[in-house]
Amino acid sequence: MAANLLLPAGLLGLLLIFSAPVSAGAIRCAITYGGETSVVDINPTRDPYTVPTRAVGSFLLFRAVFRDTPADLAGIDLYTYAERDAGPLIVHHASYPWPLPEGDFTGLQRVYEPLHDSELQYRCRHEGVIEGGKS
Repeated sequence: MAANLLLPAGLLGLLLIFSAPVSAGAIRCAITYGGETSVVDINPTRDPYTVPTRAVGSFLLFRAVFRDTPADLAGIDLYTYAERDAGPLIVHHASYPWPLPEGDFTGLQRVYEPLHDSELQYRCRHEGVIEGGKS
């Protein structure tokens, strides 16, 4: 009788191991503006329209939209906007399909704000898939 109970328990254990969540890994962007660098962690979203922009200096905004599902839309889009009285004006957009390569996937990017001659630099890294949902 005890052997009959061990078999289902063992199968349940294997099922839990193989169904453990797998995260997309860590995506981090280092943004430099005016000699100061900040690091931003980018998390996946299900609703790209709700991802906010991040102010960088006085005239620029940075936005990273990362989708790991559905497969046909998976990837990361990086936007830089110039802040204007009439609203944000896009000055840079880069798109990278999923899966991302590990390591630096953008290279050093330089974005210039057209009216105030401001420069924003960024570089993003993907630090790989981690099993168990931890990155």
